Amino acid sequence: MGKGIAVTFREKWPLMYARYRELCKTGAFVLGDVFEWTDGATRIYNLGTQRTWRSKADVSAIKISMARLKKLLTDAEISEIYMPRIGAGLGGGDWNEIKSIIEWSFGESPIHVYVCEEFVPGAALQVMS
Repeated sequence: MGKGIAVTFREKWPLMYARYRELCKTGAFVLGDVFEWTDGATRIYNLGTQRTWRSKADVSAIKISMARLKKLLTDAEISEIYMPRIGAGLGGGDWNEIKSIIEWSFGESPIHVYVCEEFVPGAALQVMS
């Protein structure tokens, strides 16, 4: 959580970031995992898509984490979610490939996935809060 939208989340939810770091350091959060954080009515799902912030996003990890995310959302009866272009941008992944993974993962689902195509500092938090 050193660049991009992740920095904004780290600053707004420092306890989430501390827990995320702890999970990463102990190896309890790895590729394909989903770390759920709840703060009042706000839920944040961190997806393990890169080994480190410097490495490229792993397509198989994106597929696994999307399946896990879908199950968490279904179990919690959440009907919509907003997310950045996960794995693209700083993750270096091909957005068209990642977008097709998201579409395939949620295609037959009643869950609406809204992708924020462009990061505008501060704007994402207005949508998420």
